[in-house]
Amino acid sequence: MGLVENHKLPKPLTWLLNYSRKYSLWMFQWGLACCAIEMGAALASPRYDMMRLGVIPFPASPRQADLVVISGTVTDKMAPSIRRLWEQMPDPKYVISMGSCANCGGPYWDSYSVTKGVDQIIPVDVYVPGCPPRPEALLEGIVLLQQRIQNEDMSERWRGEGTAERWRGEPIVVNT
Repeated sequence: MGLVENHKLPKPLTWLLNYSRKYSLWMFQWGLACCAIEMGAALASPRYDMMRLGVIPFPASPRQADLVVISGTVTDKMAPSIRRLWEQMPDPKYVISMGSCANCGGPYWDSYSVTKGVDQIIPVDVYVPGCPPRPEALLEGIVLLQQRIQNEDMSERWRGEGTAERWRGEPIVVNT
């Protein structure tokens, strides 16, 4: 049996695999409200070029993406669609919640139709606060996520131990 089948990868190989995964994130955008404009500024503006960080922002479907950015107000009607698209993404998959509406409902938290945070639907890796958050905050969130990916131990996932929430660890909150 090989090293991968035994789940005993040498540290240099683990480092190389994590390094290549962190600089080849295919991002699926889920812009729901005004935060989507700031996300678009981070994606399309030459000042905040995400491609230099290794983030490819235009996959054709969630089946090709490994990072989803939820930005804006998540309503109860939209929640099943977000969950379905997250389930279609291949493992390992990562989630960034961008803006106060996606984080906790924002100024609409007491509305009957607003979900009180996207973390009630799917597990979130990085929270980017703000109303709306600046593109720099999204870039910082991606850099912090890349640091987490670099330090992951993929052998736990390959063995199938635990759940996806166990592999994630504590969520990261970007300081703005």
